Amino acid sequence: MPLDDQHIWALLRDLDDPDRMEFPPIYDHAPTRARFDQLAERLDRRFRCTCSVDRGVQDANHHGTIVIPASATASGDHITITVSNYGNLVAVTLGNPGSYDEEEENILFETADRRPIDDELEALGYIAISEHLLWTDYDGVSNLGTYFEPRTWWDRFFDYI
Repeated sequence: MPLDDQHIWALLRDLDDPDRMEFPPIYDHAPTRARFDQLAERLDRRFRCTCSVDRGVQDANHHGTIVIPASATASGDHITITVSNYGNLVAVTLGNPGSYDEEEENILFETADRRPIDDELEALGYIAISEHLLWTDYDGVSNLGTYFEPRTWWDRFFDYI
């Protein structure tokens, strides 16, 4: 079941560790990778395609990305799934992150694509966070803003640092 905005903000603030930028204190790479690989396999089956998978992420607060090719979607664009190192968070975006504003995505992101993605995320215990909330200016407790300005919540949980 998707979280409402109030619960999402509470979760993001709870996960925002001032001292750990890449991953939380309780992080185990092996099971994180196994679940990520399982998600990629399940999306391959659901969309009857071979997704592009980036497993070589370093110096980042996200684990990897999975891209469902446009040829396999009803939405007419590829879909990017970015898996954070924090709290089972996942961002699902039509196209590349930041390609569409919220209104465009609501119109263009077909339910025929969104529903199977949400089903697979839920089955594996991931929590989907709206990309559009993540583009809000970062005002958390870490020193993220000292490296680059301005920073967003996307930068905090789904980008390279």
